[in-house]
Amino acid sequence: MATARLRSRKLSEPTISRLPVYQRIVEGWAAQGLQRIDSSQIGELAGVTATTVRRDLAGLGTLGTRGAGYDVTVLNERIGEALGQSIHCDVIVVGMGNLGRALVNSTNFLVRGATLAALYDVDSKVVGTEIGGQVVRSFSEPLPNATVGVLCVPADQAQEACNRLVAANVHAILNFAPQVLTVPLGTAVHYVDFSIELQILMYHLNNGTGPLGGGVLHSLGIAAATNHRGA
Repeated sequence: MATARLRSRKLSEPTISRLPVYQRIVEGWAAQGLQRIDSSQIGELAGVTATTVRRDLAGLGTLGTRGAGYDVTVLNERIGEALGQSIHCDVIVVGMGNLGRALVNSTNFLVRGATLAALYDVDSKVVGTEIGGQVVRSFSEPLPNATVGVLCVPADQAQEACNRLVAANVHAILNFAPQVLTVPLGTAVHYVDFSIELQILMYHLNNGTGPLGGGVLHSLGIAAATNHRGA
């Protein structure tokens, strides 16, 4: 959807990183049968100020009347559009070790609009087995057209695997390997390193900041509705 892409380009990186959290909150709100939510309620659960929420959501266009809160259905759809969830993408996963298996078998792995296209590994004992309804292919085989490549390989194999994805015109890579990758212009890489996330969490634990204030981690549990008002 062209309008969604244009909106997404105008958003800052911090805003983009917060939008999925807001969406999780809104989905939890809707699951409780609640129809409206305001910036104070979102901010309390996300661990940010109501002003930050309003500024982030302002980048999505007009969402309602100030002071009346946001319609949860509309807000969920608009966040989804901004995050590209209305655009179909094929995902391939490289590396079917413990992490790769866990991701593929997780019900929360694929976002809306994403389809698991293929799984790859270099281990002959793994190739040919079935994981998550897909038969694992040899990574030496030609790669299909795909939008996103997910790397769950050891650090010393990550760059070579990345090169193969780039050569196959995969322009978005989610890298779980603890290795910084070199990619050409036009290729986006997002790093997920659990050890770094743990270090950040320990910092907050030692300094009494971040999620300890009832923020992101708390929001994933979706607390009961509060009585704050004011979009």
